[in-house]
Amino acid sequence: MPMTAGIRRAPGALLALALLAPAPAGALTVHEVEYASQADLKLFRVRYASQADLRIHWVRHRSQANGDALWWKAKYASQAQVKVFYVDYASQADLKVLEVDYASQAGWNGPPRGLGIR
Repeated sequence: MPMTAGIRRAPGALLALALLAPAPAGALTVHEVEYASQADLKLFRVRYASQADLRIHWVRHRSQANGDALWWKAKYASQAQVKVFYVDYASQADLKVLEVDYASQAGWNGPPRGLGIR
C-alpha cells in the first residue's frame, strides 16, 4: 500500500476521533459579582430542566469541579475563571441554568458550548 493512501484516510479518522472524544474537562470556578457590567456571563435561573441550556451542580471542593456542569464557588474574583451575574429576565441572559441536587443530573441540554475552556 502506498504511503499516500494512509494519509488520505487520516483526516476522516481524525474527524471521527474528534467527534467521539469527550470535550476536555476543565474545572469551572465561578464568582458571583455585584453588577452586570462586571460579569463575563449573565445567567438566568429557570424552574424546569427543559427550560435550561445547562443544568449545574455546585460542588464543595475545587478539586471536584469538572467540565462545564460541576461548578465551584470562588470566594474571590481572582480565584475564578468566570465571573457571573444573575439577571431578572431570561431575555437578558447569556445562559439559562438550573441548579440540580446531584452531579449525575448536571449537563447540557443540546450541544455543549465549552464554558470551562478559556
